[in-house]
Amino acid sequence: MVLPLDDLVAIDVHTHAEVSRDGHRSLSPELLAASEEYFGAHGHRQPTVDELAAHYRERRMAAVVFTVDAEHATGHPRIRNEEVAANCAEHADVLIPFASVDPWKGRAGAREARRLVERHGVRGFKFHPSLQGFAPNDPMAYPLYEVIEEFGVPALFHTGQTGIGAGVPGGGGIRLKYSNPMLVDDVAVDFPELRIVLAHPSFPWQDEALAVATHKPHVHIDLSGWSPKYFPPQLVRYANTLLQDKVLFGSDYPVITPDRWLADFAALEIKPAVRPKILKHNAARLLGLGTAETESA
Repeated sequence: MVLPLDDLVAIDVHTHAEVSRDGHRSLSPELLAASEEYFGAHGHRQPTVDELAAHYRERRMAAVVFTVDAEHATGHPRIRNEEVAANCAEHADVLIPFASVDPWKGRAGAREARRLVERHGVRGFKFHPSLQGFAPNDPMAYPLYEVIEEFGVPALFHTGQTGIGAGVPGGGGIRLKYSNPMLVDDVAVDFPELRIVLAHPSFPWQDEALAVATHKPHVHIDLSGWSPKYFPPQLVRYANTLLQDKVLFGSDYPVITPDRWLADFAALEIKPAVRPKILKHNAARLLGLGTAETESA
């Protein structure tokens, strides 16, 4: 079980398993190089899940961990969800396993999702519409959402621009339009009990993300992928007010470290009463951790 909430400094809802135990990478060399260039992380070392656990345990933080299954669109074999879940189970005091299932797998993907929750302890699912090459409101993904909604676990969607493919001719075939939060609004309508997280400040659709999160009761926003000092002012304003119970700390580790993110967040004008909500209490409620067992509307 994850450490008691009172013992945790923060819960990071957005970290990546980028390398498997046998050395397989989550992205092709071309896309990985583009991502490193975008984030200014040239040659950054990709930690194993064991190393990720040590990093967060040392900081008294918990972390959600996932990879991305984009085999249909990229042709690059994924890191197996079962391996990520098993690695996280070895560090259950600090790691929370999410899975990623390519929506192009249809009902086979839905069966896989059910198995991952029932047999492997997966606590949520990650989608990257641009990398996976699908519109979130495409009915082909609906059997997968049905299973996720049934189990009451979150679905986390990448939104906004992505560093993956940036600078590669044609963006490496990655289409940004699929990561417009308004496409996820349709999902929130069609699956009204599905817990949804819009990942990242959603440039260039920040206002759209704020609109969806304020309108749909179970839609949240994570703050990963950007240093807080670059957050759009309207995002900070909503985090302090209307969305104070629905905004979540996320780093995007390893391309952004929790140390850097938290240092910049400390300088952000966030109300003292709101700060612990963003850092851990909202995530604890969403994930059913500690004493926060129920989801706020």
